[in-house]
Amino acid sequence: MPKNKSHKGLLKRIRISKSGKIRHRSAFHKHLSSRKSAKRLRQLRKDRFMASADTKRFERLLYRRLRGRNQPASSRKRSPSPEQKRAMREAQAQALASE
Repeated sequence: MPKNKSHKGLLKRIRISKSGKIRHRSAFHKHLSSRKSAKRLRQLRKDRFMASADTKRFERLLYRRLRGRNQPASSRKRSPSPEQKRAMREAQAQALASE
């Protein structure tokens, strides 16, 4: 079966933090700032992390789990460690044996 390829154009435009949040550049902030109001420039400096709804779309493009700006790290699904897998298997075996 072929491997999934992540979207290279998207990877060039974003940075993914260790915790899975997505940082992006805010548009309209690079140049021509003299004609923009101070309020608008202040708002452009604000948080550049993606919202949760947008990260769902990016998960499909990048084939990996991500989390949004407002999602706690605990909500992110994690693959169980080998020790946790072993413990789960033993618990299932005990449940089957007790029946």
